[in-house]
Amino acid sequence: MRLGVLDVGSNTIHLLVVDAHPGARPLPAHSHKVELRLAELLDEHGAVTPDGVERLVSVIGDAVQAAEDKGCEDVLPFATSAVREATNADEVLARVKAETGVDLPVLSGDDEARLTFLAARRWFGWSAGKLLLLDIGGGSLEIAYGIDEDPDAAVSLPLGAGRLTAGWLPGDPPDQADIRALRRHVRAQIARTVGEFSRFGAPDRVVATSKTFKQLARIAGAARSGDGLYIQRDLTRKSLEEWVPRLAAMTTAQRSALPGVSEGRSNQLLAGALVAEGAMDLLGVDSLEICPWALREGVILRRLDHLGRSTPVGA
Repeated sequence: MRLGVLDVGSNTIHLLVVDAHPGARPLPAHSHKVELRLAELLDEHGAVTPDGVERLVSVIGDAVQAAEDKGCEDVLPFATSAVREATNADEVLARVKAETGVDLPVLSGDDEARLTFLAARRWFGWSAGKLLLLDIGGGSLEIAYGIDEDPDAAVSLPLGAGRLTAGWLPGDPPDQADIRALRRHVRAQIARTVGEFSRFGAPDRVVATSKTFKQLARIAGAARSGDGLYIQRDLTRKSLEEWVPRLAAMTTAQRSALPGVSEGRSNQLLAGALVAEGAMDLLGVDSLEICPWALREGVILRRLDHLGRSTPVGA
């Protein structure tokens, strides 16, 4: 069957169309993506601005049309931290429903972490042993740890690259005092959660998902995305420690010229690097591997699992 998953994220509204059935890996067939930066379209009270709501409704409407054009039998929509934490979330969801017909579920932070962990577990398999997962989105940082498909521990922290950039780093390039203040904030937030994971012992493998980690790995020398999904891409803490001061001294335009860094995400790269460096340091991670699958694939896999359980054996 052909499924679409509509991810209303803090940075991007992304429709991913896949051909899939229970027991098989989902094969991407089409991608429709718009960088809306919803996390930056909030007023001083934390509400999505009227312009932001209009743009969100328009982009979701276009995505629904794209899913129909590509022959999707079903679309699995969800929203993450930007909508979840907006003070006018109910109003936003009502507008989306009324004008596009999309009933948009809002994932909790715990849901995000667990579904992303499921995707990573399926990608790396049981032989990976105990997995520690890190994911930096536009609005939040997810950390999960476990040996099964459902993690033993999962947390979501308000440390997304878009959120932190908008709230802490107004300059271009940012002021060194602002960078130091953000670094302290990030590490204090992460440090509160370290005990939840350290009690399970050292992981056998540490993996990371998200555009932020992919871009950081690329500027540190990892293979291009065009070289394929199955090339191992690693990111070391040593590389991050070398790159953070370099990113801090760059303007947004200079960062956008780095290999693998998109113009739309270049302003968020420093904040993302500070979060990645802090998480790796405080969790004792020297190196991690980039996982191509993330939250969207986790949503699809969970849906396929439900379909598989509803199909009679031998049918």
